[in-house]
Amino acid sequence: MQNRTHHPISFALADHTQHLSYWVMIRTLILILLGIAAVSCLWQGAVNLPFTEILIALVILTGVNLLTFSRLRQTLPVTELEFFIQLLIDLACLSAVFYFSGGANNPFVSYFLVPICISAATLGSGLTLTIASLSILSYSLLLFFHVPLPILAPDHHQHDNNSLNLHVLGMWLNFFISAGLITYFIVKMARDLRAQETQLNRWREDQLRDEQVMAVATLAAGTAHELGTPLSTMKVLISELREEYANNENLRNDLALLQAQVNQCSTTLRDLVNKAELAKEGKIAAESVRAYCENLLERWKILRPDTNSTIEFSAKSPALTAVFSPTIAQAILNLLNNAADASPDDIQIAIEWNQAAMQWTINDNGPGIAEDISPHLGKTFISTKNKGLGIGLLLTQATINRHGGTVSLHNRAPRGTTTQVQLPLITEMDTQTDE
Repeated sequence: MQNRTHHPISFALADHTQHLSYWVMIRTLILILLGIAAVSCLWQGAVNLPFTEILIALVILTGVNLLTFSRLRQTLPVTELEFFIQLLIDLACLSAVFYFSGGANNPFVSYFLVPICISAATLGSGLTLTIASLSILSYSLLLFFHVPLPILAPDHHQHDNNSLNLHVLGMWLNFFISAGLITYFIVKMARDLRAQETQLNRWREDQLRDEQVMAVATLAAGTAHELGTPLSTMKVLISELREEYANNENLRNDLALLQAQVNQCSTTLRDLVNKAELAKEGKIAAESVRAYCENLLERWKILRPDTNSTIEFSAKSPALTAVFSPTIAQAILNLLNNAADASPDDIQIAIEWNQAAMQWTINDNGPGIAEDISPHLGKTFISTKNKGLGIGLLLTQATINRHGGTVSLHNRAPRGTTTQVQLPLITEMDTQTDE
């Protein structure tokens, strides 16, 4: 059996694979438009084009597009050089198409701006400069070397004011298409960049919180080791005091309570060590979910005898056994103690679970959460209590998140705080699957 732990989604910047997938869509649209234009000219017979040469260039570009689409289905990442070569192939094929269709007089020749914009947004300065230079060179050569098409000349139909100049119409259509493609690509990139920035900020917050948790955990391990001797001394002294003041009923009751809490501390430390060893070896046994919750609440009542709480187990919750990490109990105890500190007189606890997850809802009637600190709870050392250190909620949030759960706190009307814990359950069936 393996001890399963939830790991957050790893942070990854959008790579050239996503950029190339966008470029495949753009290239597909261009091929469709060029194909429609070529078929229309061939069907009408109004334009005398070298269709064989143009068709060869379009077939080559179509083949490259199909191979690229197949390549994108593989897990191998796209490198910057590969994306650069893809843009070069487009420049070469489109230069051939323009050469056989009027050269620089072709109104679609300004489409060369699209690869330049894409490379500027995705590639390094050196590769972008290469793409721009080759585009300018290709455009310049097409001014002098091309198959002329009189119908695409800017002065064609100039003698007839009622005739629509095909060159002007082509320029308008090219502007419309190029603007749409550039807008589509840049908008996609901007959306991805915003998503990356949000993910990066969340990743930085989680990293900072984990660093704080590790620092606390290191101190806690040393402190737990040091507490063994003082607790043993306290247990002996309390036993002697109970014998010495056996006739003092009030003091005897207080000493009994004190001894119960000291025993609970010793038990907690002992269980912590034992469960840590079992977790390390992957030998944590499954236990009843209801029994686990009841034992946890019993421990809390021993630690907080001053509280008055109402506990409700959902009648719809099935009889179920699950494996709980040793750190889960401490995380829930922290939340229960926060509610007790805020309002010890009236705490409402509702517990329910199903085959997939367990939910705790804790309501208190305390002062609630101030709006200025609400966004920072669980992310750093911030406390809502005068004497609090802000460690409990930080550790709770980190622990629950690490095991795939969530912790949410919000104010309730007319006063108080509602704390909800959602935690996925690892059942015996899940553990057998992991073996």
